[in-house]
Amino acid sequence: MFKKLLFVTIILFTYLIICNLIYNTTKEKHIISNNLLMTKTPIETDKPIGKLVINKININNKLYSINSKHNNVEENVTILDGSIEPSNTDSIMFIAAHSGTSNISYFKDLNKLNINDNITLIYKNIKYNYIVTNIWEDNKDGYININKDYKKQLVLTTCSPLHSNKQLIINSKLKESNN
Repeated sequence: MFKKLLFVTIILFTYLIICNLIYNTTKEKHIISNNLLMTKTPIETDKPIGKLVINKININNKLYSINSKHNNVEENVTILDGSIEPSNTDSIMFIAAHSGTSNISYFKDLNKLNINDNITLIYKNIKYNYIVTNIWEDNKDGYININKDYKKQLVLTTCSPLHSNKQLIINSKLKESNN
Protein backbone atom coordinates (compact mmCIF):
# COMPACT_ATOMS: atom_id res chain seq x y z
CA MET A 1 0.00 0.00 0.00
CA PHE A 2 2.77 2.42 0.93
CA LYS A 3 4.58 1.73 -2.35
CA LYS A 4 1.41 2.48 -4.35
CA LEU A 5 0.88 5.74 -2.46
CA LEU A 6 4.51 6.75 -2.98
CA PHE A 7 4.29 5.88 -6.70
CA VAL A 8 1.07 7.93 -7.17
CA THR A 9 2.61 10.86 -5.25
CA ILE A 10 5.72 10.83 -7.45
CA ILE A 11 3.62 10.67 -10.64
CA LEU A 12 1.39 13.53 -9.44
CA PHE A 13 4.39 15.65 -8.39
CA THR A 14 6.09 15.07 -11.77
CA TYR A 15 2.89 15.99 -13.58
CA LEU A 16 2.58 19.26 -11.63
CA ILE A 17 6.21 20.19 -12.35
CA ILE A 18 5.75 19.58 -16.08
CA CYS A 19 2.51 21.60 -16.12
CA ASN A 20 4.25 24.46 -14.32
CA LEU A 21 7.15 24.44 -16.80
CA ILE A 22 4.78 24.47 -19.77
CA TYR A 23 2.68 27.27 -18.25
CA ASN A 24 5.68 29.49 -17.42
CA THR A 25 7.26 29.13 -20.86
CA THR A 26 4.09 29.90 -22.82
CA LYS A 27 2.31 32.57 -20.84
CA GLU A 28 2.61 36.23 -21.80
CA LYS A 29 2.62 38.99 -19.21
CA HIS A 30 0.85 42.17 -20.23
CA ILE A 31 -0.56 45.22 -18.63
CA ILE A 32 -4.34 44.96 -18.64
CA SER A 33 -5.95 47.60 -20.80
CA ASN A 34 -8.96 48.05 -23.02
CA ASN A 35 -6.66 49.43 -25.71
CA LEU A 36 -4.50 47.59 -28.19
CA LEU A 37 -1.42 46.04 -26.63
CA MET A 38 1.82 45.72 -28.54
CA THR A 39 2.57 42.00 -28.63
CA LYS A 40 5.23 39.93 -30.29
CA THR A 41 4.27 38.14 -33.47
CA PRO A 42 6.40 36.19 -35.92
CA ILE A 43 6.58 39.20 -38.28
CA GLU A 44 10.08 40.71 -38.32
CA THR A 45 11.26 44.11 -39.46
CA ASP A 46 14.78 45.46 -39.72
CA LYS A 47 13.86 49.10 -40.20
CA PRO A 48 13.71 51.48 -37.22
CA ILE A 49 10.25 52.76 -36.35
CA GLY A 50 11.43 55.65 -34.26
CA LYS A 51 13.95 57.16 -31.94
CA LEU A 52 14.45 57.97 -28.27
CA VAL A 53 16.15 61.34 -27.71
CA ILE A 54 17.25 62.70 -24.33
CA ASN A 55 19.56 65.66 -24.99
CA LYS A 56 20.53 66.12 -21.34
CA ILE A 57 22.32 62.74 -21.26
CA ASN A 58 23.26 62.44 -24.95
CA ILE A 59 20.82 59.69 -25.89
CA ASN A 60 19.78 59.51 -29.51
CA ASN A 61 18.95 55.87 -30.22
CA LYS A 62 16.87 54.11 -32.83
CA LEU A 63 13.85 52.09 -31.80
CA TYR A 64 12.71 48.95 -33.54
CA SER A 65 9.28 47.36 -33.68
CA ILE A 66 8.48 45.12 -30.76
CA ASN A 67 8.37 42.35 -33.40
CA SER A 68 11.91 43.00 -34.63
CA LYS A 69 14.91 40.83 -33.84
CA HIS A 70 16.72 44.14 -33.19
CA ASN A 71 14.34 45.00 -30.33
CA ASN A 72 16.53 43.51 -27.59
CA VAL A 73 18.70 44.95 -24.82
CA GLU A 74 21.80 43.13 -26.05
CA GLU A 75 21.72 45.30 -29.16
CA ASN A 76 19.55 48.41 -28.71
CA VAL A 77 17.25 50.50 -26.59
CA THR A 78 14.25 48.20 -26.33
CA ILE A 79 10.47 48.53 -26.28
CA LEU A 80 9.17 46.10 -23.65
CA ASP A 81 6.22 43.74 -23.92
CA GLY A 82 3.08 45.27 -22.47
CA SER A 83 3.69 48.65 -24.09
CA ILE A 84 0.70 50.47 -25.56
CA GLU A 85 1.49 52.65 -28.58
CA PRO A 86 1.66 56.41 -27.91
CA SER A 87 -1.14 57.14 -30.40
CA ASN A 88 -3.63 55.38 -28.08
CA THR A 89 -5.55 57.38 -25.48
CA ASP A 90 -4.24 55.31 -22.55
CA SER A 91 -0.77 54.74 -23.96
CA ILE A 92 2.13 53.64 -21.84
CA MET A 93 5.47 52.87 -23.42
CA PHE A 94 8.05 50.85 -21.48
CA ILE A 95 11.61 51.25 -22.77
CA ALA A 96 14.68 49.56 -21.32
CA ALA A 97 18.42 49.47 -21.97
CA HIS A 98 21.57 48.43 -20.18
CA SER A 99 23.47 50.69 -17.81
CA GLY A 100 27.10 50.19 -16.89
CA THR A 101 30.26 50.65 -18.91
CA SER A 102 29.90 48.43 -22.00
CA ASN A 103 29.32 49.71 -25.53
CA ILE A 104 25.63 48.72 -25.27
CA SER A 105 25.05 50.63 -22.00
CA TYR A 106 22.75 53.17 -23.60
CA PHE A 107 21.13 54.08 -20.25
CA LYS A 108 24.42 54.47 -18.34
CA ASP A 109 23.54 58.09 -17.45
CA LEU A 110 19.79 57.62 -16.94
CA ASN A 111 20.30 58.28 -13.21
CA LYS A 112 21.31 61.87 -14.10
CA LEU A 113 17.75 62.76 -15.12
CA ASN A 114 15.69 64.93 -12.79
CA ILE A 115 12.03 65.78 -12.36
CA ASN A 116 10.88 68.15 -15.18
CA ASP A 117 13.62 67.03 -17.61
CA ASN A 118 12.51 66.47 -21.20
CA ILE A 119 12.40 63.22 -23.16
CA THR A 120 11.50 63.00 -26.84
CA LEU A 121 10.04 59.89 -28.42
CA ILE A 122 9.73 59.88 -32.19
CA TYR A 123 7.43 57.00 -33.02
CA LYS A 124 6.09 56.21 -36.49
CA ASN A 125 6.98 59.75 -37.65
CA ILE A 126 5.17 61.51 -34.79
CA LYS A 127 7.17 63.44 -32.21
CA TYR A 128 6.05 62.99 -28.59
CA ASN A 129 7.55 65.28 -25.95
CA TYR A 130 7.44 63.98 -22.39
CA ILE A 131 8.37 65.53 -19.06
CA VAL A 132 9.84 63.48 -16.19
CA THR A 133 7.36 63.28 -13.31
CA ASN A 134 8.78 60.63 -11.00
CA ILE A 135 12.05 58.75 -10.38
CA TRP A 136 12.48 55.76 -8.07
CA GLU A 137 14.08 52.38 -7.61
CA ASP A 138 12.19 49.12 -7.28
CA ASN A 139 13.08 45.46 -6.86
CA LYS A 140 14.56 43.86 -9.96
CA ASP A 141 12.01 41.07 -10.38
CA GLY A 142 10.98 41.31 -14.04
CA TYR A 143 8.05 43.63 -13.35
CA ILE A 144 7.60 47.38 -13.31
CA ASN A 145 5.05 48.48 -10.73
CA ILE A 146 3.54 51.66 -12.06
CA ASN A 147 0.52 53.79 -11.26
CA LYS A 148 -1.39 55.01 -14.30
CA ASP A 149 -1.45 58.59 -13.02
CA TYR A 150 -1.62 60.10 -16.50
CA LYS A 151 -3.33 59.14 -19.75
CA LYS A 152 -0.09 59.00 -21.79
CA GLN A 153 3.13 57.86 -20.14
CA LEU A 154 6.66 56.90 -21.09
CA VAL A 155 8.55 54.71 -18.62
CA LEU A 156 12.30 54.17 -18.90
CA THR A 157 14.11 51.51 -16.90
CA THR A 158 17.59 50.13 -16.34
CA CYS A 159 19.59 48.50 -13.58
CA SER A 160 20.25 50.71 -10.58
CA PRO A 161 23.80 52.11 -10.54
CA LEU A 162 23.76 51.90 -6.72
CA HIS A 163 21.98 48.65 -5.83
CA SER A 164 22.49 45.35 -7.68
CA ASN A 165 19.04 44.02 -6.78
CA LYS A 166 17.14 47.17 -7.86
CA GLN A 167 16.03 48.77 -11.10
CA LEU A 168 15.90 52.49 -11.77
CA ILE A 169 12.54 53.68 -13.11
CA ILE A 170 11.89 57.04 -14.76
CA ASN A 171 8.21 57.87 -15.31
CA SER A 172 7.20 60.71 -17.59
CA LYS A 173 3.97 62.14 -18.93
CA LEU A 174 3.16 63.47 -22.37
CA LYS A 175 3.62 67.22 -22.65
CA GLU A 176 2.81 67.56 -26.36
CA SER A 177 2.88 65.72 -29.66
CA ASN A 178 3.07 66.80 -33.28
CA ASN A 179 3.62 65.39 -36.75
